[in-house]
Amino acid sequence: AAAAAAAAAVRSNTVQLKAEAASERRAFLTAGVTAAASLLLLPTTAAQAADEEEELQQVYFGCGCFWHVQHEFVEAEKRILGRTNDELTARAGYAGGKGGRGPKDGKVCYHNAAGASDYGQLGHAEVVSVTIPPSKYKDFATEYCKLFTKGMRPDQAGDRGLEYRNVVALKGGSKNPMAQQLVEASKALGDELDFGVGKGSDNDIARLVWIMDIDDFPFYVGEQYHQFHDGFAFGENYPNEYNSLSKKYAAKGEDFGTCPNGMMGVGIGGL
Repeated sequence: AAAAAAAAAVRSNTVQLKAEAASERRAFLTAGVTAAASLLLLPTTAAQAADEEEELQQVYFGCGCFWHVQHEFVEAEKRILGRTNDELTARAGYAGGKGGRGPKDGKVCYHNAAGASDYGQLGHAEVVSVTIPPSKYKDFATEYCKLFTKGMRPDQAGDRGLEYRNVVALKGGSKNPMAQQLVEASKALGDELDFGVGKGSDNDIARLVWIMDIDDFPFYVGEQYHQFHDGFAFGENYPNEYNSLSKKYAAKGEDFGTCPNGMMGVGIGGL
C-alpha cells in the first residue's frame, strides 16, 4: 500500500509539472527543457563553489552593432566572473548565417572593397562571443536583456537589417535548458522580448530574439580593428586601456584572421 501511494504521488507530481510546462507562452521550450532548467538554477553559493569544476561553454549574443555589445560583456566578465584584462573571452564577430564561410576563400569578413567574403552576403549578424561557466549563463542573459529598452535595441533607429538582428546562440539552441533562463531573464526585466528558433539568415524583427544552435551556426571572429572598439553612439569613447586590448591579445598570438581592413583598408570605423 505504501509503495502504491508513493507511485501515485510521483504520477501526480509528473502530471503537475507537465501541466505547468504546457502553460508556458514560449511554445518552443518543451516540458523536458523547463524541468531540466530548474536543475541549473542553483543557489549562488553552490554555483560559485562549482565554477572551478564546470566545463566552460562558448555562447554568443547579438543586437545591433557589436562594438557596444562587446564592451558590455567585457564589463560583465569582470564583474560576474572576476576576470582581468588578461583573461577576457568577449570577442566581436559574425554568426547566424546559412552561408557559413565564404565558398571561395573560406573567410567571413566585414564589408570590404577587396572582394573577400562579406558577412552580410553570407547571412551573418554582428555578435559577441563569450566563454563562461553554464551556471553563470543567466547572469549573462540578464546583461543581454538589459541592452534593450522597451524591447528595442540601442541602435534600433539606426542600424537595421539582417546584419544587425537580435540573435543568441548556445549549444543545442532552444533545446538547451539555458534557453529557458534567457526567457526568465527577459521576464524579470519586464517581459519585453519574444523569442524564436533561428533557422539561419533570419529576418531582423523588432523585439524578437532568434535562438540558434551554436554547433549549426558557429562563431567567426571579427577583424582585429573591430575588437575593443569605441561604441557606436556619439561620444561613446572607452579608455585607452580598453582600446589597446586588441593589440595586446594579438601580440600574445591570438589570430584575428586575414580579412581586409574595411572598405578602404584603413581599419578604422569600418573603412
